Amino acid sequence: MRRRRLRPLDQEKKGEPFHHNVYVILLDPKVAKHPSVLRVNRKRDPAKPCVYVGMSGLPPAHRFENHRNGYQAAWVVEKYGVCLMPELYEHLNPMPYDAAAQMEIDLAEDLRREGYTVTGGH
Repeated sequence: MRRRRLRPLDQEKKGEPFHHNVYVILLDPKVAKHPSVLRVNRKRDPAKPCVYVGMSGLPPAHRFENHRNGYQAAWVVEKYGVCLMPELYEHLNPMPYDAAAQMEIDLAEDLRREGYTVTGGH
């Protein structure tokens, strides 16, 4: 009998530790010159930073390096990524996949409401 490989969600259901994380990356303010970024941040506060919100099964530092190196990268992070902002997400991690997927959306919306210029947060 062949055993099937466990997917991450199955592993979490089996009681293994949660390993999904949300993360926030500080972007160079030049990203705010892109019409596509401005279009989704109509109420942005120019005094607040531009950020990218993401979610991954990797540790945030590893995922940030992947973005910066062009591996499965968001163009805004590859081109404008400066550093991680753990003060905005560290208290939320780790979590199960479904919770992280929803938290990515919620965190992006919350930061946008606070005036941040937000990309990502699918």
